[in-house]
Amino acid sequence: QVQLVESGGGLVQAGDSLKLSCTASGRTVSRQAMAWFRQPPGKEREFVSAIRGGGNTAYSDSVKGRFTISRDNAKNTVYLNMNSLKPEDTAVYYCAAEPHPTYLPASYYTGPKSYDLWGQGTQVTVSS
Repeated sequence: QVQLVESGGGLVQAGDSLKLSCTASGRTVSRQAMAWFRQPPGKEREFVSAIRGGGNTAYSDSVKGRFTISRDNAKNTVYLNMNSLKPEDTAVYYCAAEPHPTYLPASYYTGPKSYDLWGQGTQVTVSS
């Protein structure tokens, strides 16, 4: 069974840090782009960050400078280090993987349709 499993969410205070993990099973994702999206309460899912197989990264303007995406291909895992968290970061965070490696402009990796495999989501709540 091919799946992504996220972990690391929780309830924190503004200014705190959290590290999310997403591990793939049933599929090797070392060469595919992987991404984090989030869905705030009552809003649509939005792009957070992506990392290509070669390590190139992209971030939304709202998290640039605070969040860092990384990957450990030996563990088939991608991470999202979140620092200086704000209440507006409160959301369900989803991990995603593309079906096969691509080499496209960075904007391609910010759209949810570029990914075919999604995790179940992990809740991040930031209190003020």
